[in-house]
Amino acid sequence: MRKMITKTMNNAFAFFAKAGICVLLAAAVASCNNQGTRPAASTTGGDSTQAAIEKIVYVNSDTLLEKYEYFKDIRVKLEDKANKAQADLQSRSNAFQREVADYQQKAPTMSAADRQSTEERLARKQDELARHNQNASASFAQEEASENEKLYSRITDYLKKHAKANGYKLVLTYSTSNPAVLYADESLEITNEVLAALNAEYEKEKK
Repeated sequence: MRKMITKTMNNAFAFFAKAGICVLLAAAVASCNNQGTRPAASTTGGDSTQAAIEKIVYVNSDTLLEKYEYFKDIRVKLEDKANKAQADLQSRSNAFQREVADYQQKAPTMSAADRQSTEERLARKQDELARHNQNASASFAQEEASENEKLYSRITDYLKKHAKANGYKLVLTYSTSNPAVLYADESLEITNEVLAALNAEYEKEKK
């Protein structure tokens, strides 16, 4: 009984300890590579080649993660939910451990029937605690996925409009953790203008 309970307590926080507040911002930006129109084919003329190159721009996803106010608010929201869920689980686990400790103290003086009844009750509570942990984990994962999808849509929807308005044929993304672009001229970066527009839109929504 004790080994089974100890194992449960050790694994009780498996989800919340590992739950990353991971939003798919880089993927959202990178998706424009596939969903946008293809870049114009290079021609032998120097002017035409330069024009095609200028239709390619990139966004630094690290900067967006750091400065996009919508993402900041979502991150705080998810972190708060995870902290509250972990605190609730900790409280339930502590209460269960106290019951187990109380039973272990009283067990030597209890009748066989009472011991069996108590152990069955504690086993049921252990199962309930495990189910509660699983349900909380599933709820958090579902909400995180929903927020990821919302962020994905906000980024891609804006970049589609922005690219069309400015004649961009390809929007690349750069991240130090996933440097698919090894080098790009700074004149091709549109991170600040994209960030300013996204934050302006979000500020209007909040008002």
